[in-house]
Amino acid sequence: MKQWTIDAFASAPFKGNPACVVEPFDQWPDAAWMQALAKENNQAETAFLLRTDDPARFGLRWFTPRMEVDLCGHATLASAHVLLAELGLSVDALTFDTRSGPLIVRASDGGYEMDFPADPPRRTGAVEGLAEALGVAPLEVWAGRYLVAVLADAAAVHACAPDIRGLATLQGEAGEPGQVIVCAPAEPSDDVDVVDRFFAPGCGVDEDPATGSAHCILAPLYADKLGRADVRFRQVFPGRGGDIATVLNGDRVLLRGQAMTVIESRLRV
Repeated sequence: MKQWTIDAFASAPFKGNPACVVEPFDQWPDAAWMQALAKENNQAETAFLLRTDDPARFGLRWFTPRMEVDLCGHATLASAHVLLAELGLSVDALTFDTRSGPLIVRASDGGYEMDFPADPPRRTGAVEGLAEALGVAPLEVWAGRYLVAVLADAAAVHACAPDIRGLATLQGEAGEPGQVIVCAPAEPSDDVDVVDRFFAPGCGVDEDPATGSAHCILAPLYADKLGRADVRFRQVFPGRGGDIATVLNGDRVLLRGQAMTVIESRLRV
């Protein structure tokens, strides 16, 4: 079987967030096998696809090196890129059946547009140990699927050097432990509205370069703060990072970005 490594939310190779995507299966492999391959790949996510009777509809599952996850944006984008750009599927839209419900992806303006569920966060009080683990005191703390720490400015986001072990045990009022977004308004000279980073030791990823699911939380938060539906984000992972444009549409978020194929390989197992 073939496998591709795709840089998602990237307009050039070696940017954005790499994900491995395996050629579609006719039936799901054993979950332990999928987990073992994801550990072997050692990327933030390996995506597995399942064919259905509908040529535009696929099952989709995501595995980090440590666990199966409920939602992953960049590996969904990578999966759509493989089906449309590498396998030449000719459809108007792809539907992926996932643990988070149906996810729809369309080709759009030289990239892709994904229709994901919004995750509006709730303002919460101080989370014990968060400031100490981040090494900086947040101005605001919010909680959705992940914790969100709003910092004073873009420089604080760039400079953040957290205690990863300290972050791994943190959990807000709801959501998943050990997964924390830091964010702040971009500099006036930037061509985006917000800069952010995502630390996820709770699922085996110290820091993720470009994270679609994080922006399902950030999109409604900053749509409210800025008073408009469309918000441009830059995830500033050192040396890589990625650009993610969002549009809040009721209880859904449109996530827009590009993708690049960097490796095509063949599995011998």
